[in-house]
This record gives sequence, C-alpha cells and structure tokens, in this order.
Amino acid sequence: MTPINRRRIAVFRSSKRGVYSLVVFGLLFLLSLFAELLANDKPILIYYDGGFYLPLVRDYPETTFGGDFPTNAVYTDEEVQKLIEAKGWIVWPPIPYSYNTVLKGEGRRALQPPSWRHWLGTDDQARDVMARVIYGFRISVLFGLVLTILSSIIGVIAGATQGYFGGLVDLLFQRFLEIWSSMPTLYILIILASFIQPGFWVLLGIMLLFSWMALVGLVRAEFLRGRNFDYVRAARALGMMDARIMFRHILPNAMTASLTFLPFIVAGSVTTLTSLDFLGFGLPVGSPSLGELLLQGKNNLNAPWLAFTGFFIIALMLSLLVFIGEAVRDAFNPRKVMV
Repeated sequence: MTPINRRRIAVFRSSKRGVYSLVVFGLLFLLSLFAELLANDKPILIYYDGGFYLPLVRDYPETTFGGDFPTNAVYTDEEVQKLIEAKGWIVWPPIPYSYNTVLKGEGRRALQPPSWRHWLGTDDQARDVMARVIYGFRISVLFGLVLTILSSIIGVIAGATQGYFGGLVDLLFQRFLEIWSSMPTLYILIILASFIQPGFWVLLGIMLLFSWMALVGLVRAEFLRGRNFDYVRAARALGMMDARIMFRHILPNAMTASLTFLPFIVAGSVTTLTSLDFLGFGLPVGSPSLGELLLQGKNNLNAPWLAFTGFFIIALMLSLLVFIGEAVRDAFNPRKVMV
C-alpha cells in the first residue's frame, strides 16, 4: 500500500463519526440482504416425520405434511401448523411476516399500534410495518447503489471524453449538457412513470437518463488539467493510444476527487426514489417502500407510528450516508490533518 493511501485510511479512521456511520450502515445493509431469514411468513426449517424441509428454497404441497389439499402449504394456517407439530417442529424467522403478508383472523386488524407481536405496528392494509421496513431498506439501498454505479460510469466516460479531447467536442457536449440539465427532472420522471409500467429496472433506467450528469463537470475539469501534464504529452509523443492515456494515466487522478461524491450521490438517489414512491409514481403498488410508508403516515394521522417510523428510517439512512461522505471527503483532502 502506498504512503498516500495509508494516510487516507488513517484520516478516515480519525473521523469517529464516519467510522461509526460506516459500521452501522454496513451492518444494517448486511442484515437487510438476508431479509427473507429475518421476516417471512414461511418457516426457515421444518422437521417432519424424520425429514427436513426448507420452505424458503422450495414449495411443498399440503399433502407433504399430511394435509388434504395438493396446493402449496400455507404455513400461517393453524391447521397446517398442527399437522407439522404433530410429527415434528418448525423454526420460524424472528418476524413471522413478510412484506406482503396480510394479517387475517380475529383481533388482527389494520392500524394496530406497536406491540410485542408487531414491533412497529401494522399499516392500513394490515401488514407488519417492521417487515416492510426491512425489505424497503434493502430495495432503497440497492437502488441507490446500482444507480450510483451506472450513472458514475456514464458520467466518468462523458467527462473524460470532454476534457481530454476539448475543442469542438467539449463545446458541443457542453451545450448539450446545458439543455439536458435545464429540464425539470422530477416532472419528467413523473410524466414518464405515469404511462410506463413502473418497476425496479424501468424506474432505474428512467432515472439514469438524468443522474449521469453528477460527475461530468468534475471529471471534465480534471481531464482538462491533466491532459497538459508532461507525462501525458510524452505518452502522446510515443504513440500511445488515447484510450489508454485517458483511463490508465489520467483517470486515477480524476477519480480521487470523484470518489468523495459517491456517498452523496447514493443519498440523492434514495431521496429521489422515496419522493416518487410518496407521490405514487415509483415502485409498483404493494412493493415495500419507505416513500409509501410516509404516504400512509400522511393519510393516517391517527396512526402516528407510521409517519415516525418512515421519518426515522429515512433520516437515519441519509445521515449515515452523509457522515460517511464527509469522512471520505476529508480522507482525500490533501490539506486535512489527523486530529
């Protein structure tokens, strides 16, 4: 490891807030990746009549456990549970509800306040809020990370092309960026989402049309500066290909400043997705969504746990990302000294 990288790591570690935020965010994201093991209406493991069964991996008909119907077993049905427990046992997740599990039966009504059975209560469709928060957190973070990676790749290529070649290429591309960036992004997203069937990848593609411009200006400036360095001129004189000069010799220097913006881009992507879900133009109806949870809180003021839960989760997620971004920014700042 080079001395400059060791210094950056040391500066990042000196920011206790950034380190703690990274640990907490990483732990929450890691747990959300295993949401099916934490919140699900299917058991993790079943032992019945001398055999083991994995309902999370495979569907089993009710007849497998001594039932009468050849359809898939409904493990929340008390009769099915009695059949299994008569000859074995069941291992349930900590939260025995999935994000789309609708509570049924006596006493299982909508808008229940937090209790030992439902840690964050239920929403207006009788679904467990804790389960939806876990799944919604995973979707929001994955959406933000994928959008950030794709938009950064496109933005870096566009900025590198502008800055390295300059001249007419830079002039025409700048005029295009001025026109494209002046469009009302949120309104266009709402218009497109209103007549296109929303979905994870469709919504990602629509947002990618505008989010790729975040790093173009920064990368362009770094390439405009770097293309006049002596080692770049020497490489050109030796006949080295432009693509190799751009991405092997200039890009590493340009990425130093660009990396500091990535956590903030992730936070912005999550905020945009939450806004679209809140307005009803985001993910399909029924999907676990933090924006949809905020909308339910707005429509059900008599159930304040919905609004408080949505606000707290989003505020925690964005705060952690901002604190991580600040620590990364300080780590790449050559004037920053350890305290």
